[in-house]
Amino acid sequence: MVQLYGSLRSRALRPLWLLREMQAPHTWIPVIQAYRIADPSSALAPHNTASASFLAINPMGQVPALVDGDLLLSESMAITLHLARKFGGPRAPAGAAEDALTLQWAFLGVSAVEKPALDILMTHHQGDPASPQGQATIAAARAALQRPFARIDAHLRAHDWLLGARFTVADILLAECVRFAIDDAALFKAFPALTRWLTTARARPVFTALWDERNAEPLSFP
Repeated sequence: MVQLYGSLRSRALRPLWLLREMQAPHTWIPVIQAYRIADPSSALAPHNTASASFLAINPMGQVPALVDGDLLLSESMAITLHLARKFGGPRAPAGAAEDALTLQWAFLGVSAVEKPALDILMTHHQGDPASPQGQATIAAARAALQRPFARIDAHLRAHDWLLGARFTVADILLAECVRFAIDDAALFKAFPALTRWLTTARARPVFTALWDERNAEPLSFP
């Protein structure tokens, strides 16, 4: 059985969402980011990203990580794509063309969407979006997202989902990049098809349950 290590407040949400959508057998092993633990000698110490036991799994000290037999994987995109191929079914790409399209949307997400979207998230949650610096950061992020959002929006005007008529791993991977910018409502107004797609993906029962669990996870630990 595959073992997925991570925190719900991390990119581990991507492979965990897919596993639950596929109802695939797995073991979820909570691992908290070390910076979220105030006292490294606490009882949580064996279960954080700086612990020796976890560094043996991922020397980068980052979550998620996956153990699948002799295979050790890090990087959320690689993990999620591996799981889709391993378990198959309607959430996985069907054939070489869909596999290539899934890679296209995943790479678009990590190369063109994630960084500026994260700038928006961090400004809203850890900065001051009303300050001159915050406004400048958000303006730059909005500008950077115009082309990728327009590309996604144009595609989704003609399709319910990224690969056509069914929800797949491609939607999970890209939606989990796009949603970092969700606090900027003004940005999404110009992209109604993208907004409809993201809203529908996040309304799926598996995701809503997972998001409730994520929100229940503390931001920090003693």
